[in-house]
Amino acid sequence: MVENKFPFAEGASIYRTPMFCGLNYQFWKVRMRIFIESIDCSVWDAIINRPYVPKMLVDNVYVDKPWCDWTGDETRKVQYDSVAKNIIISALNLDEFFRVS
Repeated sequence: MVENKFPFAEGASIYRTPMFCGLNYQFWKVRMRIFIESIDCSVWDAIINRPYVPKMLVDNVYVDKPWCDWTGDETRKVQYDSVAKNIIISALNLDEFFRVS
């Protein structure tokens, strides 16, 4: 029998995040990007381009818009960041979680 020397389980799932155990980051990064984009490309966009923060103009200055004034579209865009954080945190083992938290 051939011994598996890779730091990840054999195969993949379209439902479970690829786990990162601290080894082979480049491989994990590619798998995570594909996994996240398969859920929603807007989630990947939130990771790359920073979270969306609704703004409004007050006295010729843009300020953060109060949550109670967000439109449905703004709420959806903000939610992409929460989904991204959940996916990433779900993909980390305990040691890696404490490194990034």
